[in-house]
Amino acid sequence: MENLEEKTRYIMKKYGISANKSLGQNFLINEEVVENIVGASKISKEDLVIEIGPGLGTLTQSLLENAGKVIAIELDDRMLKILNDRFFMYDNFQVINEDVLKVDLADLIKKEKNANGLKNAKIVANLPYYITTPIIMKLLEEELDIESITVMIQKEVADRLIATPGDKQSGAITYSVYYYAESEKIMLVENNSFIPEPEVQSEVIKLNIRKSPAIDLKDKDLFFKIIKASFMQRRKTLMNALVNGGIIKDKAQAKELFEKLGLDINVRGENLSMQEFADLCDEL
Repeated sequence: MENLEEKTRYIMKKYGISANKSLGQNFLINEEVVENIVGASKISKEDLVIEIGPGLGTLTQSLLENAGKVIAIELDDRMLKILNDRFFMYDNFQVINEDVLKVDLADLIKKEKNANGLKNAKIVANLPYYITTPIIMKLLEEELDIESITVMIQKEVADRLIATPGDKQSGAITYSVYYYAESEKIMLVENNSFIPEPEVQSEVIKLNIRKSPAIDLKDKDLFFKIIKASFMQRRKTLMNALVNGGIIKDKAQAKELFEKLGLDINVRGENLSMQEFADLCDEL
């Protein structure tokens, strides 16, 4: 039986396909990675799986064999014929030719679950690196009726996503991810697992969506606005970042607030825990 690399090269040759750089395409050719992604997503016949960016369908086949239904969302028109040719025998396959950022996923999930009597919805994807963050944020912020998100992304971004708030690796997105999900690292993926080889290492991570948010907030929008402001000016103290960002009127008000909360006036945003940001938000 031919291996995944041979199969991938054969498909690329047959359809005259090369990876589209502007869409951040790198085709996965490592069978072990496919098995780990599908294994980690713990899919059953009661699940609806939404696969973002299926490309040549490398992951899709395993997903179809394990899931109740797979909806593949693919932006690149060139992939549609390949996907439809490869999977026309599967009655649990559907492809949507659309930018995932424009798809009403909440509506799609609701309709599919009702129509097919499926219990859970799960997201699985080998995401294009240039658009990872907007996609992850859409999946989380829309508070979709999903159980988990299993994705392969650039290692550097993965490490930031799954860091613990307050770690040196954390960024604004770390707090967002932690608020909505519990994260776990599945595996590191070497560059030679793809055609063409990307210049960066990749990582598979899984975000298990929390039943309720990590903390109670009086004003969620303000909470994330404070975090965003504090990380946009990382080198500045939290006090300066919040005054410059127009969130606190002036330094006098900031000092008073920081004293009340027992915060050092020279503290930086990246050193605050989730709860400290929440307390600051509630005070404001």
